[in-house]
Amino acid sequence: MKMKKFFMTIAILTVALVLAACGNNNGDSNGGGSDDPDAKTVGIAMPTKSSERWVEDGANMVKELEELGYNTDLQYAEDVVENQVSQIENMITKGVDVLVIASIDGEALTDVLEQAKNLDIPVIAYDRLIMNSDHVSYYATFDNFEVGVLNGEYIEDKLNLEEEDGPFTIELFAGSPDDNNAYFFWDGAMSILEPYIDSGKLEVKSGQLDFEQGAILRWDGAKAQERMDNLLSAHYSDEDIDVVYSPFDGISRGVISSLKAVGYGSDSKPMPIVTGQDAELSSVKSIIAGEQTQTVFKDTRELAGKAVNMVESILKGEEPEINDTETYDNGEKVVPSYLLDPISVDADNYEEILIESGYYSEEDFQ
Repeated sequence: MKMKKFFMTIAILTVALVLAACGNNNGDSNGGGSDDPDAKTVGIAMPTKSSERWVEDGANMVKELEELGYNTDLQYAEDVVENQVSQIENMITKGVDVLVIASIDGEALTDVLEQAKNLDIPVIAYDRLIMNSDHVSYYATFDNFEVGVLNGEYIEDKLNLEEEDGPFTIELFAGSPDDNNAYFFWDGAMSILEPYIDSGKLEVKSGQLDFEQGAILRWDGAKAQERMDNLLSAHYSDEDIDVVYSPFDGISRGVISSLKAVGYGSDSKPMPIVTGQDAELSSVKSIIAGEQTQTVFKDTRELAGKAVNMVESILKGEEPEINDTETYDNGEKVVPSYLLDPISVDADNYEEILIESGYYSEEDFQ
């Protein structure tokens, strides 16, 4: 009987260990931190691990916060809004002292932020503005309008649009309509490109000139590839396309897959200019290979550091450093923000910007 109980105990422990292991592979990542029982805890809600930049953002924040002696609770929702809401609710229930949230859908968090408000838990919106809530304390991001400007200026310079008559053919992609940043990227790019479209130097053969027509829900590369397939078959069967404006590397990779499938990238059919954003490793390799043309680098180390500084100021009862009090109206308030500068990257400067800065190593590209 004792041996039977012993084996039953071993079996129960084994099942528990297996379940624990499974729980750590569901896209969530529970942080750790200080051994001090009185240490404050920071809840960090990230959208997905499918984009490497969010993995870097989360890891950078956890590292810096734990070095400062804080506990962390880092969660990834894999682009499922309901998962993110549930994760934030759990963080609130567990009594985190500050929330840092990179939202999946900026308009879906109103109710859960009301819970945070009722418990006086400050909220920092991280790189994506949270909409329709007066309980967004601060916003850490990049100059998102400037991101689009950098894409547009790159196209302008690459085609020498100020001097050349054209016309050059272009198709326009936009980001996810549930991400407030997507509108800033679009507006920034259109501030440069629209005059050339109006004058006829740039021709959008599809006629799809509106954000809504170019929008790619959840920044999904597969959806971008499908849209590009349709554009090419409908409008470019007997004419090459010169430019694709894309606001994100994942969208760019989908576009490039579509282009390559119909022969672009060969000596007789060169790749069009394809822009992007985030300087993801696979896309930088694509730039080196002569496929994607440009990306916009947003140093997530700097952004994580800025968010950490905000957290520390809040927990010390101090005012965080901000540099913008006018731009980001979330429908309930203008959110005090800190904007970092993005940088345009192509084959000519990627080594200086990405390798010499230590963001990537030379080995990453071998």
